[in-house]
Amino acid sequence: MFRQAHWNEPVIFQLGRKGRKGHILPAVEAEIRHTKHHPLPSLPKEILRQIPPKLPELSEVEVVRHFTRLSQMNYGVDLGLYPLGSCTMKYNPKLNEFLANTSSLTELHPYQDKSTVQGILEILYTVAKWLAEITGTHEICLQPAAGAQGEFLGALIMRAHHKFNGNIHEKTELIVPDSAHGTNPASGTMAGFNIVIVPSNHEGCVDLDALRSAVTKHTAGLMLTNPNTLGIFEKDIGEIANIVHGVGGLLYYDGANLNAILGKVRPGDMGFDIVHINIHKTFGTPHGGGGPGAGPIGVSEKLEKYLPVPRIVFDGKRFSLDYDRAQSIGKIRSFYGNVAVLMRAYAYILSLGAEGLVEAAEISVLNANYLLKKLSSIHGFELPFAKNRPRKHECVFSLKKLYRETGIRALDFSKRMLDYGMHAPTTYFPQIVEEALRLNQRNPLRKRS
Repeated sequence: MFRQAHWNEPVIFQLGRKGRKGHILPAVEAEIRHTKHHPLPSLPKEILRQIPPKLPELSEVEVVRHFTRLSQMNYGVDLGLYPLGSCTMKYNPKLNEFLANTSSLTELHPYQDKSTVQGILEILYTVAKWLAEITGTHEICLQPAAGAQGEFLGALIMRAHHKFNGNIHEKTELIVPDSAHGTNPASGTMAGFNIVIVPSNHEGCVDLDALRSAVTKHTAGLMLTNPNTLGIFEKDIGEIANIVHGVGGLLYYDGANLNAILGKVRPGDMGFDIVHINIHKTFGTPHGGGGPGAGPIGVSEKLEKYLPVPRIVFDGKRFSLDYDRAQSIGKIRSFYGNVAVLMRAYAYILSLGAEGLVEAAEISVLNANYLLKKLSSIHGFELPFAKNRPRKHECVFSLKKLYRETGIRALDFSKRMLDYGMHAPTTYFPQIVEEALRLNQRNPLRKRS
C-alpha cells in the first residue's frame, strides 16, 4: 500500500517542446535603461552567452503540473511514520511553524539598532535560560547552527580551558566510544586533538576497564551521548565522569538523544561539563528532510568565560549584547544563532511546559520499546547487546542472520520499505552492529488542556 502518489513522470527535458513559453517578462525599454532616474547598467559583453542555454521550453501549466507530481511522490513528515534513529524530531507542531514565519520575526534584521529588537532578544535570552535548566548547565550559547558545529565549539572550549590552565601541549587526546556519532571524532580532529577510541562492552556501553586504560595525563576529555547510539542508558555514567575528571579531562555530552531523558535526568547532573542540544531533534523543528538545525551549547560555570560573543545580557530594564569577554574563543558563526529554529523551540517548550516535556520523553521511550517488542518476533531481526535491558527512545536491530540465510541485506530491506510508502530506518549505523537498522518513533502528544 503506497502512502504517496506513484506517477510515471518523465524528466522535464522530455516534456518540453520548442517554442513553448511560460511567463513572459516585460521588455526593458532602451530609453529607460539609460536615463538618470533609472540607471540600469548593461552586462559586460564578455560574460554574455553567445549561444542560449539549453533549457526546457514549457508552458506555465506544464511546469506546475510537473513539479506538483514530483512533490506528490515525495515522502514527508505529514504523510506517515519516520522511523529514523535520533536524527530527526518526529513531531513538529504547526503552531511552531506559524510563529517562525510571522512577519514580526522574518522582517527583522540583525543590523537593526538593539532598541528596536528587544522582543526577539528577550525570547532568545529566555529560551537560553530554559535550556540551561533542562540540561543542568550554567550558561547556554545559542550561536551554533547544527549539532556538529556545537561539537566543534565544545572541542574548542576544551582547548581554551586547557590553554588557560597552561597544559594545552599536554592535553592532546580526545576519547570517543566506538559507537559514537561520526561527527564526534571529526569535530575533535578539527579542533586539533588526537582521537582515542574506546570499545563497548557486552552490554553495549562504555567498557570501564578499557576507559581506565585509555585515560592518561594527555586526556583532554571524553565525548559521549547518554543514552548512547544503541538506545541504552550508560548506567555507569558517574564512574565514567570520575575517571575522566580524575586526570583533569572534561566530559562532553552529545545531545542527539536528549529527547529520551527530558525532565528525568540532566546531563549537568551526570557530570558533563559541556552539553550541546540538537534543537531540531528535541524541540520541534523538521530537520529530517534536510531542513535547518541549531546546536546550542551549555557549559558549567568554570567554562562560561570561553563562550562565543556576543552574549545577550539583561540589566533589569533592557536587553543588550556584550562583546567584552576577554577569554571568549570569538564567534562560531555570524550574528546570534539560527533564530527561526530557536523560535520554534521557544514555542514548543512554552506550550508543553515542564510536565509536557516529561511526557514527551516518556512517550518516546514507550514507543521505542513497543517497536522493539513487535520487531523482535520477526525472523531475522536480532537485538545486539543487552537483550534484556529496555531501550530508551530508539533501538538498533541486526539483520545479520537474515542476510546470511537469504542474501537480503539491511539496505535491501530499507529500500523495499520505501517502495511501499514507509520511510526507511537509519541503516548501517552504528557501525559496531553488523547489518544495522536503527529505529525510532515518537508519536505526537495528546492535546493538553
